Amino acid sequence: MPELLLELFSEEIPARMQARAAEDLARLLGEALKGAGLKPEGLRTLHGPRRLTLVAELPAGTAAVEEERRGPRADATGPALEGFLRSTGLSREQLETREVKGTAYFYAVIRRPGRPTPAVLAEIIPALLRRFPWPKSMRWGGTSNFIWVRPLKRILCLFNGAVVPFTLAQGDDDGHGLASGAVTEGHRILAPGEFSVTGFADYAAQLGERRVVIDPAERAKLVRDGIAALAAAEGVEVVPDEGLIAEVAGLVEWPAPLLGRIDGAFMDLPAELMRTTMRVNQRYFALRHPDGTAAPFFAVVSNIEARDGGRAVVEGNERVLRARLSDARFFWDQDRRQKLEDYLPKLAGVVFHAKLGTQGQRVQRLERLAAWLAPKLGADPKLAARAARLAKADLATGLVGEFPELQGIIGRYYALKDGEDPRVAEAVAAHYRPMGPGDAAQAEPVSMAVALADKLDQLAGFFAADERPTGSGDPYALRRAALGVIRILRENGLRLDLGDALAEAFFGFPQAVGSTASPEFGMAVAQDAMKEGFQPDPRSDHPPMVAAFAAGLLDFLADRLRVQLRAEGERHDVLAAVLPNGRTAGGGGDLVRLLARATALRGFLEGEDGANLLAAYKRAANILRIEDKKDGPHRPETDAALFSAEEERALSAALDMTLPKARAALAAEDDATAMAALAELRAPVDAFFDKVVVNDADAAIRRNRLGLLARLRDAIDQVADFSKIEG
Repeated sequence: MPELLLELFSEEIPARMQARAAEDLARLLGEALKGAGLKPEGLRTLHGPRRLTLVAELPAGTAAVEEERRGPRADATGPALEGFLRSTGLSREQLETREVKGTAYFYAVIRRPGRPTPAVLAEIIPALLRRFPWPKSMRWGGTSNFIWVRPLKRILCLFNGAVVPFTLAQGDDDGHGLASGAVTEGHRILAPGEFSVTGFADYAAQLGERRVVIDPAERAKLVRDGIAALAAAEGVEVVPDEGLIAEVAGLVEWPAPLLGRIDGAFMDLPAELMRTTMRVNQRYFALRHPDGTAAPFFAVVSNIEARDGGRAVVEGNERVLRARLSDARFFWDQDRRQKLEDYLPKLAGVVFHAKLGTQGQRVQRLERLAAWLAPKLGADPKLAARAARLAKADLATGLVGEFPELQGIIGRYYALKDGEDPRVAEAVAAHYRPMGPGDAAQAEPVSMAVALADKLDQLAGFFAADERPTGSGDPYALRRAALGVIRILRENGLRLDLGDALAEAFFGFPQAVGSTASPEFGMAVAQDAMKEGFQPDPRSDHPPMVAAFAAGLLDFLADRLRVQLRAEGERHDVLAAVLPNGRTAGGGGDLVRLLARATALRGFLEGEDGANLLAAYKRAANILRIEDKKDGPHRPETDAALFSAEEERALSAALDMTLPKARAALAAEDDATAMAALAELRAPVDAFFDKVVVNDADAAIRRNRLGLLARLRDAIDQVADFSKIEG
């Protein structure tokens, strides 16, 4: 098929926007082509600092289309007929009248002739460019209202080797005089000037000759392999940073990796500080020795092949880096003139959130909550409280003010300098983790206590203030905090009742207790939880509304756990079946316990007994749902005197034996025995449905049998809510 080549050539596009822009270009053009009756094949996009490129194969033209639409009745007038005419683009005289089941209707036969593809492209591309969804756009000289991320300089658009003619002019708006053509440009410095192309192969070849690598993956590989080779030559290695590689690949068209040396006067600075300075300010790559210690080198990627082999470029970057590291040293030396704890008073003037007080107040809450959590996690309460007290202190330091990415990390260095226990210092550094899927969860008890306190306080506070995440946003990163809690508990096998922990976190806020208690604080979540059926755990020592608040927040955590399990390929419906919801018993807010029950239930359902019992449960539930609408609800009660079939008596006896055994097994956390007890129901349940007619003609017998089904449903619900299980 003929080839479409589209290039949008502009001033430098921010690296962070390039990949998304290429995706948007492919999506928008694909949708527009589909709407016009064209199906692209082999559609591919490329992106770089100055260009977005799209190539695809398209038919030479659209096919002729004939479409029939039935309209209003043939005697219709007014708005009904006028609206139909507008939607079809036809006149009243062009409509046909046909009879359908004795009634005459208007019919429109719409015929659209085929069109050449260039004519279609010339219509859709200008409209697409004018509504392109850049995160940020700009206007430039002239009177045009056309905007782009940076000034758009050229539009190359070829179909089957010929220019697709169009302009961006629209009425009185001249669109900056931009019109399609067959011309592009090479490297700004190494091969300046314009040249014509005839197709994608010619385009790629000529750009390669003019020092432009158009494929972002190829540029990233050149960056990665180039700096790795330079590092290996010095016996060191590059600190892995795929994010920086992708960013640098979006800054250069012709990658030329170079190696520079770090002045030895700065090698006593923390490695994290040097890396952050190099990465954030200069986009340099940090290097390290095989033992992990910082190496006195950095890698920089130039966009030119210098005649002197890059010596002048390296020397210039070394001078810049010395200045940057000098600034970092100033803050490092200045901060260490006082103890980390001495920075705490400054936090009293830093607002954490308008509804939740200052960072200083938050430190007091974390100190209290970490000490409460510590014995439950095998940590020393005094060390946990001390670490929580110091965890946020580095936020007031000059170095973290300059490099926010180092919060916690710098606190660790300052704590060690002050002679704090190493476990305290490590907890200060680690309490923000895990920040993402690639970030390790804490394994040391003091660190776990402080990290959980930080995340539980964050969740309890923002939910109590009714600042919950929405479908469109999560400005306070509460989903990440919830996943962090889940990962810490799962990966360490921690048995912690989150309901109690969340209630304890709630009581840390002055709005929740004493004379400052607010009737609004936390109540929105509590009321929503109770509306959804998440009743407070009857074993809870907390007031009902506080327990309901914790239950509502537990629902949010459970939802995050389901998302995590789905991402891992696990059955999230099985987890939903064992979550407490007012009918199922046991488990509470202990995620590790709930996951163990879910694993046992999944194993049971994968067996023949479990699959058949699930089918029987759903059959019983469906019957009850139908019959309850007639004369229900039917309570789980039976009268043995009304049993007329042996299968009824057998099922009733099995339920009498099974329910106590299952309850006792769950109380002893013996999930295998609980599932084995359920398995004993299979035979009597199968026999009941095989031999017994539930809706007997005798009303009393019918009601008794429905009560027996209600007993069956409730007995199974004591172990798990089978209604949540799919299949």
